[in-house]
Amino acid sequence: MFNRALKVPSKEVTEATYKALERRGVTVRDIAEIVYTVQAPYSKGLTIEHCDQSVHKVLGKREIQHAILVGIELDELAEKGLLSQPLQQLIVSDESLFGIDETIAVGAAQSYGSISLTTYGHLDKEKIGIINKLDVKDGDKVHTFLDDLVGSIAAAASSRLAHQIRDLEERGETLPQYEFV
Repeated sequence: MFNRALKVPSKEVTEATYKALERRGVTVRDIAEIVYTVQAPYSKGLTIEHCDQSVHKVLGKREIQHAILVGIELDELAEKGLLSQPLQQLIVSDESLFGIDETIAVGAAQSYGSISLTTYGHLDKEKIGIINKLDVKDGDKVHTFLDDLVGSIAAAASSRLAHQIRDLEERGETLPQYEFV
């Protein structure tokens, strides 16, 4: 029996999130490279380290963590054939009208505002970086949720940077002189 009153420690959820991404072959650097590709044309002095740091900050948000854990779990259950029909086939085939994968990703991205949402839409169409690798059907692997979640994380990290950079510019500061917090 489960104890519904027992709270899961934040540290445990954070660790599980990073482990789930690692298990699926996605690194923070993979996501940071997408952020850099999207944000560099608009951000003088942007480095991959800035992007790494922004991805880590996004991955620290509970809503993002929960979306990742749910999505990856569904992908893994589908790989093992453990979902009931027709859900099993909808997820395995990444049915174009399914849309729940995008709904979860959009919900996660929303916490970073409209720039995050439009960036997510761009990434969902263009399949930049590791998103393209995850989107391509490769053997028995299922990434129906993961490709969209990676896009959501990258979009959120990009939006986060865009807002911070604007704040720096308004104060007359530049990126190399500033360490994000």
